[in-house]
Amino acid sequence: MRGVERWHLPSIDVTGKREPRVLFSTPTCRAVVIDLQAGDAMGEHSVRETAILQVVSGTVAVGSGETAVECAAGTLVTFAPGERRTVQALEPARIVLLLAPWPGEGHYQTGEDAHPDRLPAHAQAPPLGA
Repeated sequence: MRGVERWHLPSIDVTGKREPRVLFSTPTCRAVVIDLQAGDAMGEHSVRETAILQVVSGTVAVGSGETAVECAAGTLVTFAPGERRTVQALEPARIVLLLAPWPGEGHYQTGEDAHPDRLPAHAQAPPLGA
């Protein structure tokens, strides 16, 4: 049996880099914290899991299809598996992304190691128009 694990999201050290940091990863869910500087954007992308985005600090613009909304700290947004989306920081921001179940079917490419502390090779979104 696992004990209680907890993270105080505002206290996690800021790296200043847009590098996802895995907080935990289990077969039921993965949690990733991402720090974004003003203007940083996660281009249009999707994942194979249900995605839940929590804005911890700052403000981001979240888009899906023709809809874009401004999301301040405390906002929770959900996306269905495969749903395309964009995220852009309107000011320095910290977000937490929950992906469930982890990994979703087809998330890793055939023969790719499903190491719990890294993102898959194809996690980067392709350039728009590609």
